[in-house]
Amino acid sequence: MLKIERIISVFIVAVLLTSCSEYQKVLNKGKTEDKYKMATELFEQGKYNKAIVLFEKVIPFYEKKPQMERIQYMVAQANYNSKSYSLAAYYFNRFIANYPSSSKIEEATFLTAHSYYLAAPKYSRDQRDTHKALEAFQGFIDKYPTGEKALEANNYFDELTLRLEKKSFEIAKQYYHVEDYTAAIVAFENFLQDNIGTSLKEEALYYKFMASNDLAVKSVLYKKEKRLNDAVLAYDKFKKSFPNSDKMEALNSIYEDLEKELQQTKELIGNITTKNTKNNGL
Repeated sequence: MLKIERIISVFIVAVLLTSCSEYQKVLNKGKTEDKYKMATELFEQGKYNKAIVLFEKVIPFYEKKPQMERIQYMVAQANYNSKSYSLAAYYFNRFIANYPSSSKIEEATFLTAHSYYLAAPKYSRDQRDTHKALEAFQGFIDKYPTGEKALEANNYFDELTLRLEKKSFEIAKQYYHVEDYTAAIVAFENFLQDNIGTSLKEEALYYKFMASNDLAVKSVLYKKEKRLNDAVLAYDKFKKSFPNSDKMEALNSIYEDLEKELQQTKELIGNITTKNTKNNGL
C-alpha cells in the first residue's frame, strides 16, 4: 500500500515538474501564438497569476487585433479573480474605454465598481476607493437601471453610503471624546446637514446635545448664557425628533440641571450688572 502511495506521489511530482517546465519553456522561448494559447488555457483552469504573466508578454503583439478585446477582458477578470482589485478596476476601466460596444461592457462596468468596492477598507480608514466605488456604482445604475445587476448595485451603493456616513460620524464623535466640544458641535451639525435621512440621526443629535451641554457648563461667565441656551435648543431638537428614545430619561435629567444652571447664570449676571451700575453711579 505504501509502495503504491509512493508511486502516486512520484507521478504527481513528475507531472507538476513537467507542467512547470512546459510553462517556463513557453514563457521564455515560446512563440506569441503559443503564449496566447497557454495563457487562455491557464485562465480557464483558474491559474490566473501565471495567465496574467503570459498575457502581459503577448499584449504588444496583439494591439489593434481582434484578439485584443478578449485579452484585455481576461486580464481584468484574472486580476479580479486573484483578488488584485485595484489592478482589476484599472484594467476594466481600460477595457470599457477601448471597447465601448463590446457585449461584455455591462458586466465590465459592474465589475469595475465592485473591484473598487472590494478594494475599499472599512470605514475607519482612508475612503478614496469607497468614493470611486460610489461613483462607479452610480454610473452603472444610471446606465443600466433595469439591468440584471441593478438591484445588487443599488444595495452596494447604500452600503457604501452608510460606510461614509459612519466615517463622518466617528470623526465628529472623536472630537467629543477628546473634549473639543466646539469642533464636535460643528462636525455633528455638518453631518446632519450632509446626511439627511441618515440612520445615525438619533446618535448624532444625542452627541450634539451632550457636546453643547458640556461646552456650556464649562464656559466662562460671559459666554455661558448663550451656550446654555444653545444646549437647550439642542435638547429640544432631540426631544422633538425622538420623543420615545430610550435616551430621553437620561437627557431629561441633564436638561433639569441645565435649566438650573441657566437660571443661576442669569441671576449671577444680573447681580454683577446691578453692582456695576451702582458702582458707576458712585
